[in-house]
Amino acid sequence: MNRRHFAKLSALTLAGTQLRASAQSNHNTTSADGRVGIAAVGLGSIAEVFMRAATASPNTRITGLVTGHPAEKGVKFGALYNVAGNSIYTYETFDRIRDNPAINAVYIALPNSMHCEYTVRAAEAGKHVLCEKPMAISSAECRRMIEACRRADVKLMIGYRTHYDPTFRKLREMVHSGALGEIQSYQGGFYGMRNKQQWRLDRSLAGGGSLMDLGIYPLNTIRWFTGEEPDIYRGLVATRDKSGVFASVEQSIDWMLKFPSGILASGGSSYGQSGTNFLEINGTTGHLRLEPAFVYGDAILMYTGMSGDTKLSGSGPVYDPDQFVSEATHFADCVLKNSQPATPGEEGLADLLAIEGIYAAAGSPIA
Repeated sequence: MNRRHFAKLSALTLAGTQLRASAQSNHNTTSADGRVGIAAVGLGSIAEVFMRAATASPNTRITGLVTGHPAEKGVKFGALYNVAGNSIYTYETFDRIRDNPAINAVYIALPNSMHCEYTVRAAEAGKHVLCEKPMAISSAECRRMIEACRRADVKLMIGYRTHYDPTFRKLREMVHSGALGEIQSYQGGFYGMRNKQQWRLDRSLAGGGSLMDLGIYPLNTIRWFTGEEPDIYRGLVATRDKSGVFASVEQSIDWMLKFPSGILASGGSSYGQSGTNFLEINGTTGHLRLEPAFVYGDAILMYTGMSGDTKLSGSGPVYDPDQFVSEATHFADCVLKNSQPATPGEEGLADLLAIEGIYAAAGSPIA
């Protein structure tokens, strides 16, 4: 889809698509083979990664597709994942998924401004939701999504794949065990444009600039590791590019946070800087650095540091699509066992509240 088409779709009204929540718990929780059947909504590059992962997961499979290009992408991915023709939908026919028992859930991989609308519509159709991050473009939208899924009694999980990565979980446990002493500060960053889709440079679709797309990684990880929410925000935005490409979103952003415990955090992201992606953790008796920290694909997450007098080093594979397999499997487990996701809608809401705080402090409020 091009940007103009996305904008048109994003403006679609929800009028006429409301369903009664009381009937939604009657939908099946698994497809015919006992797996959770998932419809991918939006068939861009991230959806391709997820669909491969869902195929590799022991308890999920792709049973539906939603695309603006049914004759091209619909046919292509339908053949690849053995999706029946009557389970391929457009955005205009999306609400018909409520009548498809093979679809138990949706994976939303649309531009940020469309996350809320399609989460609400999926919930009203009685389908569980796995939504990519950022959850939405405002905390108000996040709350609407949470309420819609609560009302419909369906699961809502946000796609924070690093939460399901064993190396990240190991390092978080190390931090909480006191191996680095009392944690004093975090620093993190994610830099680089590298073939970003044009919609990410349109505020009406992206909601903001690189913080929404890249900076959310160190921000979320720091929040997750501390187990706290920031109460003091500082931020600066800058756009040195004069071509007009960044007319509606910032090119670069740096921020600082203070948490109630006194932990300090700083971070940054940019679409205009050549750089790496990293996370540093500094305690009273030790420290850690992860680099690269947040990419996936042909990469290895590396960490080094000290714990007292002991050198620390290690690595973990983040080959595409390992993190996504764990993410998809966890989501399906929550559906099958009626349990709460480790990254529920409330986690996405907390990130948007922090993002809004940073932008407001930088003089560029988004809400």
